[in-house]
Amino acid sequence: MPYSKNVELRTYIALGSLQTSLTALDQHKNILWRTALALNSPRDMQLFREVRNQCTQSVRNAKASFFKQKFASCSSNSKIFWDTVKSMENKNTSSQLPTALRLSNTVTADKSTIIENFNKHFSTAGHAFLLANPTPSNSSTPPAATYPSLPSFSFTQIQIEDVLIELQNLDPYKSAGLDNLDPLFLKLSAAIVATPITSLFNLSFVSSKIPKDWKAVAVIPLFKRGDTLDPNCYRPISIMSRLSKVFESQVNKQITDHFKSQRTFSAVQSGFRAGHGCTSAMLKVLNDIITAIEKRQYCAAVFIDLAKAFDSVNNHILIGRINSLGFSNDCLAWFTNYFSGRFQCVKSEGLLSGLLAVSMEVPQGSIFGPTLFSVYINDVAFAAGDSLIHLYSDDTILYTFGPSLDTVLTNLQTSFRGLQLLLKASKTKCMLSTVRCLHPPARLASLLWMVPT
Repeated sequence: MPYSKNVELRTYIALGSLQTSLTALDQHKNILWRTALALNSPRDMQLFREVRNQCTQSVRNAKASFFKQKFASCSSNSKIFWDTVKSMENKNTSSQLPTALRLSNTVTADKSTIIENFNKHFSTAGHAFLLANPTPSNSSTPPAATYPSLPSFSFTQIQIEDVLIELQNLDPYKSAGLDNLDPLFLKLSAAIVATPITSLFNLSFVSSKIPKDWKAVAVIPLFKRGDTLDPNCYRPISIMSRLSKVFESQVNKQITDHFKSQRTFSAVQSGFRAGHGCTSAMLKVLNDIITAIEKRQYCAAVFIDLAKAFDSVNNHILIGRINSLGFSNDCLAWFTNYFSGRFQCVKSEGLLSGLLAVSMEVPQGSIFGPTLFSVYINDVAFAAGDSLIHLYSDDTILYTFGPSLDTVLTNLQTSFRGLQLLLKASKTKCMLSTVRCLHPPARLASLLWMVPT
């Protein structure tokens, strides 16, 4: 078959003379290929291989030059940077329904049955802890940290100007939620609808209620990797109401401003905080490890991964956490209503499943979901005792400079159990960093006996 990759060339090569030379080289390669096939000549085949290899190397060089320029142009914009990185990964992900799905010991190819079972699977994903612990756990909820003299926080009236800006900045290419309010319509009519929408938002604060339509979410199953028949190999992508997300954006600004002014979050929490990120977390941990090695100590680290972390948030525990941060009774009533009566369905290829209740989770796809999750796990840092810990959303690294991690791991496991979060053993890893290996890595790995399988 021809070795032409015109789509690849058009995507990656630079404009101008480079594009012309590569296109000519690619055409010359194809002519040689057809000639070698027609004449069945070893000499022509060898010539084709030489030109093919030259063309392949030229394309590789063009790709390297393209991405080098791309990264140089987005060095100050982290979103564009990571979008570029993802474009290089070339992952084969699809939002289409699989042709078949395994249900218990049977495989079904009926699309209606597939979406209904996807919906059931996603709506119960947060029950991982309860399924792993069918009997009541003896561990109690870890006490929330005490924040003395915190001023009472109450929602303030949202301004029309802020809502107008949010509406004008909507991405018109995003999907509409189950309320069918298209973001393009909201964007084009922003100047007209901003006033009544703002009144609706402020009425929600007064009544401590959320419109029911905003609590229903459409979920699209996105294949990650592994067995296409296994529903666990799919990630739920939530499509919420656009108005709901605009409202949550305004609420999130108010609560994050309060958390920032009161320095609510622990210094070891980097997830979804302004001025913090992967880079600052990595530099802090790396500096601590290097300091220990320079002192000829060993650093034992455990990289902890949680199973279905956002889906497993216990809303009653979360409300208690919010209460400890000085939120007014009206705010607590608003959050209680926000978490209650939530439903979801699976939507794909023109099919829509029935609605199922979602009893626990920080809503996937919500604007302030990450902020609330940071509140939920913020006090986990106290369980580390004298050891060092760093949190980034649901990713946790625990590290210490001492003879044993047993006590620290026990305390941390108890804390996560109190929050009804389950450690994922398959993705929880250990690492030993030292100039001299005082203990074999197998010893450190054996500490994972307390991580549930």
